[in-house]
Amino acid sequence: MFLHNHPYPPFIPPNADKLIVGTLPPPRFSQGCLKPDDVDFCYGSRDGQLWLILGKIFGIDFQFENSQSAVQQRQHFLCEHKIGICDMVQQCQRAKIDASDIGMQQIVLRPLLHYLSENPTINTLLFTGGNSKNGPEYLFRQHLKTAGLSLTLVNNTIPRIHQFTWQNRTFTTVSLTAPSGAANRAVGSMAEYKRLKAQHPEFNTIDFRVLQYQRFFKN
Repeated sequence: MFLHNHPYPPFIPPNADKLIVGTLPPPRFSQGCLKPDDVDFCYGSRDGQLWLILGKIFGIDFQFENSQSAVQQRQHFLCEHKIGICDMVQQCQRAKIDASDIGMQQIVLRPLLHYLSENPTINTLLFTGGNSKNGPEYLFRQHLKTAGLSLTLVNNTIPRIHQFTWQNRTFTTVSLTAPSGAANRAVGSMAEYKRLKAQHPEFNTIDFRVLQYQRFFKN
C-alpha cells in the first residue's frame, strides 16, 4: 500500500470568507516529483483546471510553471479575493498510485470544523466535487457526523447547495462540478451544457465551469 500524504497545509487568509475544499493533490506532489508545468501549491497539477477557470473569471493570466513566482501569484490572488483552500484529506492509503478519489482507503480527514472555528469570517465552502464516494462533499458529510451535524438541502439543481449551522454561524456549501478532465464526460451529459453547446458550437467544458463557478467566486 502507498501512503499518500497531503503535501500542503491549509492556506487561509485572515479575512477569508470563502473556502475551496477538495480532497488532496496527485501522489507526485507528495513524492516531490513535479512536472515542469506543475505548480508547487494547492491545485497545482498541470492536468487540473481550477486555476485556468479562475483566471478566466478574474481576467488573470496565471503562470503554469514550477516556480516560486507562480506560487506567490496564486497566494496573492487568494489573499486579495478573500479565498482560502483547505482540502478534506490529510492522508490515505492507496493500493494503486493514482489520483482517483475512489481509490483512497483508510482516509484520515482534516479537522475542517476546527479551521472554521479559527476563521470567523468564512461563510461559504466551495467543494470541488460532489457527493460521490470519497468526493469532497461526501467526506465533509462524514466529518459533520462526528459533531452530530448534517447538511440541509437548499437547491437540488447542479451545483447543489446546502447549509448547516454550527457555533451560531450559518454556512453555505456549494458542490461545484469538479475542475478535472475526468469530469468532462459528466459535463457533456448535462442538459444545460447540451443546450448551451447547441446555441454556441464553440462552447466547451471549461466555458461551462466558468459560468458555473463565477456565480459563487465573484459574489
